Amino acid sequence: MTVAEKLKALYDLQLVDTAIDKIKILRGELPLEVQDLEDEIEGLQTRVSKYEEDIHGLEKSINGKKQEISNSQDLIKKYEEQQNNVRNNREYDSLSKEIEFQTLEIELAEKRIREFAAQIEEKKLVIGDSSEVLDGRKQDLENKKKELEDIIAETQKEEEVLEKKSADLESIIEERLITAYKKIRANARNGLAVVPVERDACGGCFNKIPPQRQLDIASRKKIIVCEYCGRILVDSGDQQA
Repeated sequence: MTVAEKLKALYDLQLVDTAIDKIKILRGELPLEVQDLEDEIEGLQTRVSKYEEDIHGLEKSINGKKQEISNSQDLIKKYEEQQNNVRNNREYDSLSKEIEFQTLEIELAEKRIREFAAQIEEKKLVIGDSSEVLDGRKQDLENKKKELEDIIAETQKEEEVLEKKSADLESIIEERLITAYKKIRANARNGLAVVPVERDACGGCFNKIPPQRQLDIASRKKIIVCEYCGRILVDSGDQQA
């Protein structure tokens, strides 16, 4: 390829990539918003699941304490029956201490049950609030996905054609130029790596181009970049895609 053909191909590639950029701009922040909502929903679901597991654990602990109470009640009943058959005060006092100990165990277990029940209620409130937020986020996600799908449906065919055209153009341009082109595009705020000279100025940064440099650009004998912004400059005659 001659330098003129390379410049023409680069500018055609720029036009195609700019058209693709416009389609992506049309989608705006929707893909990121969808991803953020999906991440938030996953976090909320994990939180709800964790609290539900905590509640299950607390309910098991309550059942365990209830069993302890039942065991202590059985022991108290047993000790009280034994008190009716004691032979001396020492045995009676010993059984009374056992009864007192089991009574304290029951009181402690009942206290723990109340604490566990309070924790369960707190966690249920959090689950309720989180579930309400979760439902709202799911609705938001559904709406955002529908909006994004509608935009994609409208532009997908056009984008596929443009992507193929971009790939075809890249395939005929030497690799070092494509590498430079992509690097400039990545650093340019508007994605413009190849710009025409318009009104004696760079079409990217709008700084004036000296007359002699404009003649060099118009001759299409070498690739010239803007000394201010580093973009590849083409003559207005290269603008026909």
